Amino acid sequence: MLADFRQSVSDWIFRAAVPEPPPVTLGQRRIFILPTRQGYAFALMLLLLLLASINYSLSLGFLLTFLLGSMAAVGLLHTWRNLAHLRIRPGRCDPVFAGDTAAFAVTIESPSLTRFAIGLRRRGEEPVHGDIRVEEPATLAIAVQTQRRGRIRCGRLEVFTRYPIGLFHAWSYVEFDLSILVYPRPDPAAGAPPNAGQDAGEEGIPIAGDEEFNMLRAYRAGDPPRQIAWKALAREQELLTKDFSATASSELWIDWNDAHAPDVESRLSILAQWVLKADEYGQAYGLRLPGTSIAADRGGMHRARCLEALALFEAPR
Repeated sequence: MLADFRQSVSDWIFRAAVPEPPPVTLGQRRIFILPTRQGYAFALMLLLLLLASINYSLSLGFLLTFLLGSMAAVGLLHTWRNLAHLRIRPGRCDPVFAGDTAAFAVTIESPSLTRFAIGLRRRGEEPVHGDIRVEEPATLAIAVQTQRRGRIRCGRLEVFTRYPIGLFHAWSYVEFDLSILVYPRPDPAAGAPPNAGQDAGEEGIPIAGDEEFNMLRAYRAGDPPRQIAWKALAREQELLTKDFSATASSELWIDWNDAHAPDVESRLSILAQWVLKADEYGQAYGLRLPGTSIAADRGGMHRARCLEALALFEAPR
């Protein structure tokens, strides 16, 4: 509870206009620094040394006290400088399926000096660390375990360092419009999408199946023996595998009403599986959801558009 209270106070004190336009440069007014637990213990030790030196008039005690104090002051400067003038911009955050691990990526660049042990932390997640070399941008990524579909907002990030001696903690906050799209987890039991009717005059598209011979291809480990082209092998050709196909219509509609499941999330998982299968077969397909219709197309961009519609779908009430 105390840690949450400190974080809430910190959020209120160091709040900034969000989202911030990239890149963000950590100037003097953005960096805050305080002693760590080790720093407070070190300060207490210096105070005890000073009191002992005064009480017993120890010249070497004074020398040791001021020497250690000056080293701490130099460490304070180096800790601040290790963070100063870093340039930070949002990185690429690829979409994932529910249950997979996503990553919020941030690119950090140092205009001068190599920076060591730069940390990046998101509330509730483990921090990541890295060294930033001069004019060599480094990407730090915070892993996030996804639970359900939708869009995950990154929120405020803390950039911090305790280099070089760990007595001081210097930090700054940045907040970009970072988000990760989480697709519904495909349901493998859904199988292939139901084939649509074929219009007259349309040529069928071959898809994976076991009805008609399609072509010979190079053998891949795991291919069943019954599909190996033994005749070609007997003619001293390379090891080949027979590919079979079925015939699907040139245009397929993946429809909400065709997915029979007891709840919304299960239906979306079935539809996600059908989208992936249709894309795998290279078939033109469209998507129909309550209140949304995506025209038939093919390709990676179309697949991403359909999966995004499934990820952000809100069931009508």
